[in-house]
Amino acid sequence: MPEGPSLVILKELAQPFEGRTIAAAHGNSKAVPFDELPGQPILSLRTWGKHFLIELPLFTIRIHFLMFGSYRIDERKENSPERLGLAFDEGGELNFYTCAVQLIEGDLDKVYEWQADVMADAWKPAAALKKLRAMPDTLVCDALLDQTIFSGVGNIIKNEVLFRLKIHPASTVGALPAAKLRELVKQARQYSFEFLEWKKAFVLKQHWLAHTKRICPRCNIALHKAHLGKTKRRTFWCERCQKRYGPVL
Repeated sequence: MPEGPSLVILKELAQPFEGRTIAAAHGNSKAVPFDELPGQPILSLRTWGKHFLIELPLFTIRIHFLMFGSYRIDERKENSPERLGLAFDEGGELNFYTCAVQLIEGDLDKVYEWQADVMADAWKPAAALKKLRAMPDTLVCDALLDQTIFSGVGNIIKNEVLFRLKIHPASTVGALPAAKLRELVKQARQYSFEFLEWKKAFVLKQHWLAHTKRICPRCNIALHKAHLGKTKRRTFWCERCQKRYGPVL
């Protein structure tokens, strides 16, 4: 599943399409009224966490790439039908595959809490801290994946941030010392921007210390792997150097 930084890269690549007018639209999404799209200009391209937003005068098209979604700019995949494809009067095309497409009516500022997006200029760490303190019994592995708190954080960022901070993923939010909780919020954003730079340089995987790894680089012992928490996402951790805060479940 693409995480927030990957959506920022898509927005940057697609930025030249802002202001262009849709000449033709096609795809197999049942949510899109394709016949209404020709003649519509793209007002803006935005992201919120893992959502890619194409703002039009009529409505906004929301793209969520789920686990295996992808896109192509100025080209198409062979033998793979588009969920949504857009061609433009000024030239060029955007094509989206294996993704969820929905329409959003009205003002996006009333739909999205921009301050929850870890990649956004509007990000407010104090708001994230307030939400975390209101959920003391939540496991930190679930809290980091809560998109209402850390929009854009995905499983890779979760595993790497917890390893970096030496926090066991089964720790509870309320048991974390205040300084650790503040550091968790800080690193969720900081690692997301590091992720962005590494991905642009095609060296992201070279920087993984825990995610998909077998051996702890600090302790030189085997890492544990399990599907933890309510989210049941793959989690990698070291029992020696990642401290468990809170009761053992």
